[in-house]
Amino acid sequence: MKSALLFPGQGSQSVGMLSALAAQEPIIGTTFREASQVLGWDLWRLAQEGPDEELNRTERTQPVLLAGAVAMHRVWRAHDGVQPAMLAGHSLGEYAALVAAGAMEFADALKTVEIRGRLMQQAVPAGTGGMAAVLGMEDAVVEAFCADYAGDGVLEPVNYNAPGQVVVAGTTAALDWLVANGRERGAKKVMRLSVSVPSHCSLMREAAAKLEEHLANTPIVPPAVPVLHNLDAAARTEPDAIRRALVEQLYRPVRWTQTIRAMSAQAVLAFVECGPGKVLTTLGKRIVPEPDARHCATEDPALLQLALETAGMPAVAG
Repeated sequence: MKSALLFPGQGSQSVGMLSALAAQEPIIGTTFREASQVLGWDLWRLAQEGPDEELNRTERTQPVLLAGAVAMHRVWRAHDGVQPAMLAGHSLGEYAALVAAGAMEFADALKTVEIRGRLMQQAVPAGTGGMAAVLGMEDAVVEAFCADYAGDGVLEPVNYNAPGQVVVAGTTAALDWLVANGRERGAKKVMRLSVSVPSHCSLMREAAAKLEEHLANTPIVPPAVPVLHNLDAAARTEPDAIRRALVEQLYRPVRWTQTIRAMSAQAVLAFVECGPGKVLTTLGKRIVPEPDARHCATEDPALLQLALETAGMPAVAG
């Protein structure tokens, strides 16, 4: 069965993440210790003990989730999980995908995402921007809804996560307007997210410019496995093109629905989420419903075993 490995982004973190699996898989602890040595602080302790406020600081969240995703990829390989036909990561997860593909070294990716998180937090003062999920609206309707905002500030669709689920980023007053008018405009629900950073919108352009300076000196090589990028669900092989995609990703939308559909169109039948949580697994079931595809999480021993078995199944002819 043709498979893809997927790597989650912010929102998949939680205090105690991967603890059940780590008790059986020493490579998880080894990976987190490696990450802690690179960055000079204890990533595993934060992941296991919190507090939530510290774990949810984007410059902390990003390295912790990257370490968790890379650890899970190492577990997958240690169990002889099938070689994926392609890889993708949601937002921050794109860095884990590039590490898994051999395009970036783990240490370089850790340093990059820590800087990325710091730049994102610095770009917009706390309390002046954020994000909200719009549920039950088609993509084009959400786009028109945001375009109708007549006030000052920014309001932009930024995460096309699944049919009927689009995340919008912007300034606080604009998001307040979105929430207040969502039901009237036809949304089932508009829900503010517990983030202080309006990711993937034009407010991140300054952060992206500074990230570009860092990436210019970060070694990147052609990936051994195709990585579909958030920008357009297309794979890139040239290092400079990968760098450019990572820079633009910071201020342009994550096209996750398009990414999963592009994989499905290339005959991928098993989607395996490498990392904590089940966010991408849940979204995937809405994008390409079962039984047309299988969607598997790996965050605990039972789920990992099921994913290994599912991805290892032969494709059914016809």
